[in-house]
Amino acid sequence: MPDESNITDEVILPPECVVEEKWIDRVVVVSAAGTVDMLTSPKLEERINAAVAQKPAALVVDLTDVEFLASAGMSVLIAAHQQTPEGVVFAVVADGPVTGRPLKLVGVADIVDVYPTLDEALAKLAA
Repeated sequence: MPDESNITDEVILPPECVVEEKWIDRVVVVSAAGTVDMLTSPKLEERINAAVAQKPAALVVDLTDVEFLASAGMSVLIAAHQQTPEGVVFAVVADGPVTGRPLKLVGVADIVDVYPTLDEALAKLAA
């Protein structure tokens, strides 16, 4: 019989991603916080698709509070950019080693407009 004295009842919880939507005039801002990976990126994708269906003038995905951005999350951003209807501006807010750096390294920042802050993104969209 195996020694069960070292066995623990460790519970591994799935990563958490909170996604919120807010409107600023005709610009919809979809903000994510926490982990955006293959388990949580569908939540971000659903919220982006729902926001686009409301026909905004612009869509900004704010990753300021994201603590981990996996390739699945980056794929959601690329797909959203490609599927955004003509006439709707698409932008991403990402800065630093967790979000901005990966987007630059894999080339997403070459395809999508990336801003370091939400204020800068909104100012550019208003111009």
